[in-house]
Amino acid sequence: MAAFKDFNLKLVVIDVLMYRQGLLTPAFDLDTRMRERGIEIPAVYVLENDIDDEILDESRTFFEELVIADELLAEVDLLCFDAGQEIYRHCAPAWGGEDDLFDIRSLDDLALLPNLKRVTAVHDGVLVAPGKWETFAARGIEAS
Repeated sequence: MAAFKDFNLKLVVIDVLMYRQGLLTPAFDLDTRMRERGIEIPAVYVLENDIDDEILDESRTFFEELVIADELLAEVDLLCFDAGQEIYRHCAPAWGGEDDLFDIRSLDDLALLPNLKRVTAVHDGVLVAPGKWETFAARGIEAS
């Protein structure tokens, strides 16, 4: 089982496997979890409690503890670094995308993705890792 060093890169990988491909189940659903606690609209809750600029504790705990099998990691051939990923809504439901909350600062975990062939939104997404273009080129990953 793989251990990620960069939590935010792990989130992007989970987004692919859980919300796009439906391979990592069951899908984490913040809305359902919050309703179980009597909170109808998570975005309103975080705004009212001034926690809109952080990852909710229950989301962070769930995703940090989530183990992703190597077989599933091998299914990832495309990553998108766009700030509009579905997973971000399940972590910080009122996040505006204007700060560094989900910035990816390291690409060391690419070694966990043996079949990664392409990455997108490298220019203006959440990927701020130094040397990103050189890293992708060295691994033969198409970047746009």
